[in-house]
Amino acid sequence: MNFKQKKSLGYLEGWLSVGLNTTLFGLKFWVGSRIGSVSMVADAWHTLSDTLTSIVLIFGFWMAARPADEKHRFGHGRAESIASVVIGTLLIVVGAAFLRESIVRLINRRAVTFETFGIVIFLVSVFIKEALAQFSFWAGRKIDSKSLLADGWHHRSDAIASALIVIGALLGKTFWWIDGVLGIGVSVLIFYATSTIIRPAASYLLGESFTRREEKQILDAARSVHPALKSLHHLHVHNYGDHIEITAHLNLPPEMSVDEGHEIATKAEVILKEQLKAEVTIHIEPSLEKPAPKK
Repeated sequence: MNFKQKKSLGYLEGWLSVGLNTTLFGLKFWVGSRIGSVSMVADAWHTLSDTLTSIVLIFGFWMAARPADEKHRFGHGRAESIASVVIGTLLIVVGAAFLRESIVRLINRRAVTFETFGIVIFLVSVFIKEALAQFSFWAGRKIDSKSLLADGWHHRSDAIASALIVIGALLGKTFWWIDGVLGIGVSVLIFYATSTIIRPAASYLLGESFTRREEKQILDAARSVHPALKSLHHLHVHNYGDHIEITAHLNLPPEMSVDEGHEIATKAEVILKEQLKAEVTIHIEPSLEKPAPKK
């Protein structure tokens, strides 16, 4: 699939998620507020967090499609991660507020009587959110998108939370404390969803290096051009979303001519660009190893 097709599929998943999650948020919040259930209201905000995440996803696809400009030579791919950190920080505040409310409810021994209509809404939500999760997983695998796969896990966590609410509602008449406990559980899920948003975004912004396996892949690809390549060092990776810059130093035998070294470097850059989908710059250095004496 070309980038335009990938963007279209990303937009489809994102807007479908925004529409359904916003509707579910409204219904859940209305039911939870009507009966005074902290767990239902907390789950409603958990659902809204999926809406915000999907908006970030749409924003990311839109920004990634923007060309580089004078101030941003390598594009705008990091904007998605910046927005993710902001949204994750806001979700921490939301989760902390519901955690506090749930604890206060348990201390004051406040019970809630659940309504059949509310139980039905949350049961329907379980199936809708799991269907959304399956679609996100399929789309993410099809276009190799980590953000779509992450969005799928957010949908699934919300489906699990709604299922817990349904179970709690059915047991509410027997256990007075069930709403407060479920409120704490949903708060924990909000914190978990927040961590899945912030951790990868922060790690990406700080700058992630290649693993040793990937470094070996680069060296093997370079050696496929010429077996005389000795080693690879000073490997630097700069990730800007769809645009990745890689620089590396390769050692060649000191007796090799400049023309030969340049030809090897150029071929290695072409191979690595095809394999890693990145702009590659290779600097050639003479190996410090002394050549074997001629017999």
